[in-house]
Amino acid sequence: MSASEDEITAWFARQARLPAADFPIGIGDDMAQIRWAGESVLITTDMLLDGVHFDLRRASLEQAGYKAMAVSLSDCAAMATRPVAAVVCVALPRSYGEKELKELHSGIMRAGAKYACALVGGDITSWKDESPFAVSVAMISECVGNEPITRSCAKVGDCICVTGTLGGSGYGRHLEFEPRVKEAMKIAAAVKVNSMIDISDGLSSDLNRICRQSAVGAIIDAQLIPVSDEARRNEDPLSSALNDGEDFELLFTLSMRECETLLKDWDEPVAITRIGTITDTKRMQMKMADGQINELRAGGYEHLNR
Repeated sequence: MSASEDEITAWFARQARLPAADFPIGIGDDMAQIRWAGESVLITTDMLLDGVHFDLRRASLEQAGYKAMAVSLSDCAAMATRPVAAVVCVALPRSYGEKELKELHSGIMRAGAKYACALVGGDITSWKDESPFAVSVAMISECVGNEPITRSCAKVGDCICVTGTLGGSGYGRHLEFEPRVKEAMKIAAAVKVNSMIDISDGLSSDLNRICRQSAVGAIIDAQLIPVSDEARRNEDPLSSALNDGEDFELLFTLSMRECETLLKDWDEPVAITRIGTITDTKRMQMKMADGQINELRAGGYEHLNR
């Protein structure tokens, strides 16, 4: 059986042996942090494939461009940093030309303009045949008033919170989501957040990443999970909210006192919901409507499954 994405990422991190003074955050978080000459910058990269992350038989190239940029913007949100600039690389099927590139560019610019993230360069290459379209975005961001928030500092007793609603990405939400950049920066400015991640692979999988990297456990309440209207169209709405992925909402933990302050003062249209508590069990669990406690398996999207 082949290694999972998280297992191979952990192996990469062990091989890197990066000096912490120069690379405070290395392989395994939403962004890497680099320090030089007294300055700090964060960097992320994401590659999206036709037939995997979107389907160009149904989605437009403008939507694909928007999503490619928005996915990396969501990584910036996951660490409460401000996007600065991006470069974009594309691999084009042989039949693509100027028209298609301009349509793609329109989507990239639409996403970047919302968060003042400039497109500063990239690369264009073409297959010799009709191989699928691929687009890759590399983005840098900066800290503004706070250190970047990682996945690895959740504390026992923390409240577990999410923004927005979850599940049902297959009904088109995965193409037109709003990266929670503004919300993340407002949360980080208002209270001390101990850990945070964006929900890209599903609540169950991304909560598992926080638990594993923080060496803690978690218990969430099934009745508190904010299930989206789209997820309610599925046969099992709760499973959809836990495992569909591509919600690109924020999942974060903070102390009870900080949580109470945040929820009392929060006045944004995007809701924040407390769904559970960080525990010392190193296990993920879920309280069901009947009070029964079940084990919660990380059942979200796995990138290396083929």
